[in-house]
Amino acid sequence: MIVSIFGCGWLGFPLAQRLIEKDFTVKGSTTSDKKLKLLKQNGIEPFKIELPGSLNNPETETFWDCDILFINIPPGRGTKNIDSVYPKWISEVVDKAKEHEVSWIIFASSTSVYSETGGITTEEDTDLNNTSRPSGLAKLKAENVIRESGIDYTILRFGGLYGYGRHPVNYLSGKKDLNSALKPVNLIHQVDCINVVEEVINQKARNEIYNVVSDGHPPRNTFYQAAARHFNQPKPVFLKDNSGKNTR
Repeated sequence: MIVSIFGCGWLGFPLAQRLIEKDFTVKGSTTSDKKLKLLKQNGIEPFKIELPGSLNNPETETFWDCDILFINIPPGRGTKNIDSVYPKWISEVVDKAKEHEVSWIIFASSTSVYSETGGITTEEDTDLNNTSRPSGLAKLKAENVIRESGIDYTILRFGGLYGYGRHPVNYLSGKKDLNSALKPVNLIHQVDCINVVEEVINQKARNEIYNVVSDGHPPRNTFYQAAARHFNQPKPVFLKDNSGKNTR
């Protein structure tokens, strides 16, 4: 079976390595000339593909010849009008998949498609008018493009990603007067993400949407202060928040 990973970065690259270990043929895309060599050295057929603009490069046409297309391209930070630009990018990717008769798309989405209201959330609790941030709206619109494409899909809404070389405490270390002290944390480790993708493929879990987060959901203040101690970083300081709601 051939898997093409569109976005062979922090998550896509180790996923490719895992799938190669399981005897899949893997193709991987990157936007970096330097990384092409790294992909090839690890048994991944490398392609340089950038959005927008280079999807119709004749030199990358064979990238789209695959059984499964794993899309792992996050909305770009700082991109203007991301909620309209990003779904358009994904629509162009889907068009390429259709052109090459790809039968299954697995899409790395995010729990940011949900609102900030809190509580127990299921896969149906989405609203285009009430996502937690613009990137979440962009992801939700992109999900809809894929679901309406006519291609079999699996949508994986990952929580906050952490793992090798990446931990969310780095963004909050030493900051003060932070809100939402009691808000539950939804995180997922890189290895767990890879395990889930592998299991989805093994079980042929098509035309499904899954929330992918760790079982534990500690309050933000408890988690980030403990993480700061573990990594010997300055603790973040949260505003007193007895209600579980923002205090500002």
